[in-house]
Amino acid sequence: MTDKTVTGKKVRVKLVKSAISANVAHQATVRGLGLKRMHQTRELEDTPAVRGMIKAVAFLVKVV
Repeated sequence: MTDKTVTGKKVRVKLVKSAISANVAHQATVRGLGLKRMHQTRELEDTPAVRGMIKAVAFLVKVV
C-alpha cells in the first residue's frame, strides 16, 4: 500500500451568493464543499477535485 503525503496546500472558499436559485447539481456541489450558510468560509485541501468543484460553482463562491 502506498502512503500519499499531503503537501499542506490549502484553499479558502467563501459562499457569497445563495444557492437557492441554483440548480440541484450546483446546490449539491456547494454542500460537498462543506458550505451551508451565506458568508461561511471553509479551508479545504488544494486538490484537483476541489478545484473542479470550485470552478463548477464559481458564480456562487469566492476564493479568499
